[in-house]
Amino acid sequence: MDDFDDMLNEGATPENPSEELAALAREAVEAQAGTPDPIGARRRCQRVLDLYAAGHIQDARDNFHAAWVMLCGETQAHFGLARTFSRQSTEMGEDRAWTLRAMAWDRWLVATGKPQRFGTQLIRQGGRWSLGVVDPEISDLDRALFAVPPLFVQIQRAEQLQRQEEN
Repeated sequence: MDDFDDMLNEGATPENPSEELAALAREAVEAQAGTPDPIGARRRCQRVLDLYAAGHIQDARDNFHAAWVMLCGETQAHFGLARTFSRQSTEMGEDRAWTLRAMAWDRWLVATGKPQRFGTQLIRQGGRWSLGVVDPEISDLDRALFAVPPLFVQIQRAEQLQRQEEN
């Protein structure tokens, strides 16, 4: 008997889509802090796509969680969807999604070989951590509008990560 049948037999019900999205987002964020798990990332992204196709991503919170999952994906298409979901979330009033929106935009740009706008993505180049190329036209005021720290703070984060790795 599979897990779904077990839940029905025990009187339990499957998670509602909003709670499932929240759980998927938690898993995605936790996985980013651990050992890379491409199979898990693909599974989570596919589940978000399934929920989206079924019309279950509707409110600001759902879009926020869907954006987190897709941001932790692997492909340019995943990052593009993270941009879409995070933009939708901010437009629906989810203030927490502004930073996520900047992160998704930057990750998508980096994946396409372009300079990031906000400097949210740490990149390993030549054995060292850095921000890579960041668009010089974007000011710290622009970053603040997306709840992103000033560029010098982002650079310090990359330097700190490099020091930790060297020790």
